[in-house]
Order: sequence, then C-alpha cells, then structure tokens
Amino acid sequence: MATKSLKARHNALVTDNKQLEILESGIFENGELPYFKDKIAQIGQFPLRPKKLEILQINVGYMCNQVCEHCHVDAGPDRKEIMTRETMEQCLEVIRNTGAHTLDLTGGALEMNPNFRWFVEEAARAGVQDFIVRSNLTIIRANKKYYDLPEFFKKYNIHVISSMPHYTRGKTDKQRGEGVFDKSIKALQELNAVGYGMPDSSLRLDLVYNPSGAFLPGDQSALERDFKKALMEDFEIQFHNLFAITNLPIARFLDYLMASGNYEDYMYSLVEAYNPSAVENVMCTNTISVSWDGWLYDCDFNQMLGLKVASKIKHIKDYNEEVLTDRNIIVSQHCFGCTAGAGSSCQGSVT
Repeated sequence: MATKSLKARHNALVTDNKQLEILESGIFENGELPYFKDKIAQIGQFPLRPKKLEILQINVGYMCNQVCEHCHVDAGPDRKEIMTRETMEQCLEVIRNTGAHTLDLTGGALEMNPNFRWFVEEAARAGVQDFIVRSNLTIIRANKKYYDLPEFFKKYNIHVISSMPHYTRGKTDKQRGEGVFDKSIKALQELNAVGYGMPDSSLRLDLVYNPSGAFLPGDQSALERDFKKALMEDFEIQFHNLFAITNLPIARFLDYLMASGNYEDYMYSLVEAYNPSAVENVMCTNTISVSWDGWLYDCDFNQMLGLKVASKIKHIKDYNEEVLTDRNIIVSQHCFGCTAGAGSSCQGSVT
C-alpha cells in the first residue's frame, strides 16, 4: 500500500495534461480503439448535452485519513486542499436557488473539513430532497471527535453512502490498508445501532463496491445479494443498496494500470463492454460537480482531470443554471468507464 498521494510523490500523473495525454494517445491515436466521441456520434449523442440538473455534487476537500490504491481523487493525509467557508457560502446560495433535488457531498474524507458540520447544518435548512454524504466509514473510528457522526447524520436525516470494497477482510485491506476492514465493520455496526440501514428505516445506508484489480464489476444485483448475505451472517450488519462502480483510468488507478502493464488490456475491456444504451443516463447529463475551490465540472472524474465545464460560467460564485444547461459536456476515453456493461455512476449502474 502506498502511504503518500501521487502529488506528494511528485508522480508525473499529477499533471492533468499527462493523464489526458495518455488517454488520447497510444491505442486510441493509432486507431486500435475508437475515441469515445466517435462511438457516441454513431448513436447521435455527440456532442453530449446536459439534461435538467438534478444533482449538485460538491467535493469539500482532498484531505483523507486513508490512501486507497484505486482513488481517482488521489486523496490522503498529505492533501491539504479543503473548501473554505467562503466557497461553502457560495455553494449554499446555489443550493437555495437551484433546481437540483439532490445534494451530494464528497471528498477525501469530507468529515475532516473543519467546516463540514456547519455546512451540513446550513445545507439541511435548504430542504434538499436527498442529502448524500459519502463516507469512507473508517473516519467514524479515526478519532474521538468523529465518534458521534452516526448520531449527527441521523439528526439531519443524511443519506449515507459508504465505500466498502468487499465483504472479506483480505480484499478490503489489500485495497485500502491494514485494519480498514475491521474499522469499517465497527462503523457500519454503529450506523445500524442508530437506525441506519434497517429494512423499514428512512435512514438510508448504501454501500459502494469498486473492483480491487484491472477488471470490471460484476452484476450489481448479484453483488448486493452476496454482500447482504455475508455481512448479515458474519456481523449482523444491514444496509439498503449496493452500488457497483467501475474504476476509471484516472490518478492512482491509472498509475496502477500503467505500473502493472494492464492499461491497454483494461481499456480494451472498457471499449468492448461499451453499452450505447448507458449513454442516455450517464451522470454528467444531470449533475454539476463543484471542486474544493469552487470550479465547476461536468462530473467528479472530469474534475480530477482538470476539465472545467465548457461554459462562460466556470465558477460557483457566478453560477447560472440556464447558461450552464446550454453547454457541451467534455468527454475523453475515461468516459468508456461510465458506459461499460450496465453503466456506472456515483449511484451505481445506470441501465
């Protein structure tokens, strides 16, 4: 397991253009594989255009208590980029006035932002229909100041979506670090104890599964059944839904693919699994992603590649939904990850 982010290691991939250079060249440039824009042009979907805004996804910082092998955010304890209260105020203004019905907070370990609780309290007053917090679970057990997070989430009826690589200790710790599985189990039990994940509970608890290697996720429904059976039998843990998310070739996962010699094979897998029916519902069509410093992106993945929205409105302080809706969505070869098989989004499969 790496103990530092790519940025702290001065890895060449931390330069946005380097990642895009890899994604645009090689087997795509020489014609072995088609460009994503050409594939969606065949079904009349290029340029890809946004639909009605439904989800405002805000990344409140890259600081994290973990250094996971697959992390496309390249988050870690050494990342100091966190959203300021000033930028949060700008986000709150948009939340109060936007047509979005879902607020999706992400990170890093977003709970490590010193203004996290204040932001949640203020955003909750705006009355969004689905208020999501994406937690890595281990943060709940990382320090005493986080022990009350389950009760805090319950107070504001937060929809908790938690990353859980696998229902076995070996596979989870291999991807996320030694001891992560046991801390995650403890955190899930504490969430269950306050009512999260119970069959008839309004306190939503969903898990996210990412494959641990250079392969695509299996069937989401089958994986959910396996997770529910194993976690109940071994730990009496319950949750509502499992989201299977394809690892996109960005940041640490791209670094892993390159270092292990799996990059070309993985891209072949993504392209061969391309599902044109998944294009219609990719998350960039109903989502705006906001970075820790307030810049706007078509999705969280484009954010990590530095691909700001193709609009004259590029920052949250200038937000104008009407202008932003009239834009083309920026695509590259990583987008094959969102249209492979049943499709992939932050809410799991799209078809």
